Amino acid sequence: MTTIAIAAAIALGAGSGDPALLRYDDALAEALARNADLRAARARLDQARTIGWKAWAAHLPQVTAAASWTRNDRGVELPALAPLLPQPIVLQPLVGRSAQLQAALPLLAPQLWLDIGAAQAGQRQAEWSAEQARREVLFGVAGLYHGAVAARLAAQVAGRQLEIATSHEADAEIRHQAGAAPEAARLRARIDRTRAEQVLEAARAGYEAARLALAAALDRSDARFEVELPDEPAGPARDAAQAALSGRADLRAAEAGQEVARRARAGLWASYLPSLAAFARSEWQDPAGPSGERRSWSAGLALSWTLFDGTLREARLRESAARVEETEAQLRAAELRAREQLERAWLDLRVARANRARALAQVELARENQRLVEVSFREGAATYLEASDAAQQLGTAELAAVSEQLQVRLAMLRLLQAMGARQPA
Repeated sequence: MTTIAIAAAIALGAGSGDPALLRYDDALAEALARNADLRAARARLDQARTIGWKAWAAHLPQVTAAASWTRNDRGVELPALAPLLPQPIVLQPLVGRSAQLQAALPLLAPQLWLDIGAAQAGQRQAEWSAEQARREVLFGVAGLYHGAVAARLAAQVAGRQLEIATSHEADAEIRHQAGAAPEAARLRARIDRTRAEQVLEAARAGYEAARLALAAALDRSDARFEVELPDEPAGPARDAAQAALSGRADLRAAEAGQEVARRARAGLWASYLPSLAAFARSEWQDPAGPSGERRSWSAGLALSWTLFDGTLREARLRESAARVEETEAQLRAAELRAREQLERAWLDLRVARANRARALAQVELARENQRLVEVSFREGAATYLEASDAAQQLGTAELAAVSEQLQVRLAMLRLLQAMGARQPA
């Protein structure tokens, strides 16, 4: 197989049919719609939203109904004794049936009132946790997309290196046949071309692996798509980033978690108070009771007050106090971590931009050097080794520039994520 055939087989975009282009914004939208981790986070949020309903349910009327049918081994009744008992009284019927309908409504329930606030705080915590999961997924997909773009650019650089190596090999072959170049030059050209093929194949595999990772994040069954370099967003102002820091979802979730702990502790203090409930009950039985009536009803108030429970409430109070202290420490740690991440993101972005500028300058120098050496090589004023070294220096500089370009994009993503942006720019 000729070198041109090899290059055609493994060059970027080889294969039957051109894969569709997956744009950056489309990838983010697809992640929102299809990412499995986001679907799980939304399901957890739906579960958390039922906590408030459960808390409110305890304040609404509770209605229960019951019915029974009983067959005893014998029936027992007290016979009539006039004039004291004008009719017999059934003590144990042979067959008995009964039905009951009861309703209860809490009137005074301090602990239940505070449980509602704790449930609402827990729901807010779940909502912010789900929002944090959404942001992490989107920024993760954005990083995978930029990584795939960098892999594609690296494959393009490797493809250009293979073209140069193939051209050098052809020139070395012609010069050797003409007696103008030694056998060593021709062998070196073949080695360089073979190495360039290996580098290109590895770059192609890296690009394919990057697309597979992106496809998995988008819940795609295959990675038959191409990516493009999106526009680089303008960095936010430092003051704006500091002001937006308080909007980070993880900080808001930590604040809600602290509120949950505090309200739970208040609810435990409320358990020392009495509770009052109203009830109403309607019953039907057959045979009739001692009054001779099959139907009866009752209504009233029920007061309950736990005076001593074996110090269980005291133990729970100590536990809740420790939980409040824990959430306060967690919130403080989250705030410190957020500020540190923001400052480090600024530093990483500044360093990445400086490195990219130097890498681009090196590319220009290496490109000009390769052009001059190539001209001299064509004219016979430069050796093959000089031409080969110049081409390799250009490839190395271009790969370094691709890497630094990726680092700038990733640093920008980390900065936006550290300042609490809802989605990548």
